[in-house]
Amino acid sequence: MYSRSELAFNYLRYYLSASSGKGHGIHSPFVFEFITKVLNDDQPYEKFGRIEKLRNKLLLDNTVIEVEDFGAGSAVSKNTQRKIASIARHATKSKKYCQLLFRIVNYYKPKSILELGTSLGITTAYLASANPGAKVITIEGAKEIAVKARENFKTLVLDNIQIIEGNFDQQLPSVIYHLSSVDFAFIDGNHRQEPTERYLRQLMPKLHESSIVVFDDIRWSREMKKTWENIKNLPAVRCSIDLFFLGIVFFRKEFGEKQHFTIRF
Repeated sequence: MYSRSELAFNYLRYYLSASSGKGHGIHSPFVFEFITKVLNDDQPYEKFGRIEKLRNKLLLDNTVIEVEDFGAGSAVSKNTQRKIASIARHATKSKKYCQLLFRIVNYYKPKSILELGTSLGITTAYLASANPGAKVITIEGAKEIAVKARENFKTLVLDNIQIIEGNFDQQLPSVIYHLSSVDFAFIDGNHRQEPTERYLRQLMPKLHESSIVVFDDIRWSREMKKTWENIKNLPAVRCSIDLFFLGIVFFRKEFGEKQHFTIRF
């Protein structure tokens, strides 16, 4: 993974080269709409408060649980025993990015949502709350974290989530097989090139023109940065949006020529 100084330098390069987050100079109607209606939507959705109240509670929870790690590991701790508060602080997406994911789902209304990497379920809760009519399937490798996530879903009274325990490599093929399509996918939890690219290849048969796939931590390391470049270059990917930490890809044929955007967020 990148050091803090490398990450700061990369962010500076991104910020200086990225397009304005206001949509100026964006000629794609679809991407302009994404920026103005989704990226810059600042409505205070009432569901945000309930989820953030739960996050704050988790940040104070000093319960120690056992954590199996099947991915590239934690940037903070290599210890398999971790406090829930530490997991909430370091292994869940920030409010800013969780609420962006909420707005994407709220705006485009995907019915079939797949998440790889549940953690404590904060991001999952945002996805499920954004479209109560959707079915959210989320996979978590660490058993005790999955148990806590289930408790959190119950606390938030979210009944449109199915959580599956186990290694992505073992569970994903079966999950995909039983889905007729995947409208939205959030790929998090394994920050390595080969697995990340393989997961997308496995998803491809169930993706369609309106599907959206979001990749987390695309600048976690040089390896993940290369992974993001490879994903952008796939023939099926017609458009990509780089938000520094998150990468979003679209498959709409309306784009014609490939279009890649780096946007300040």
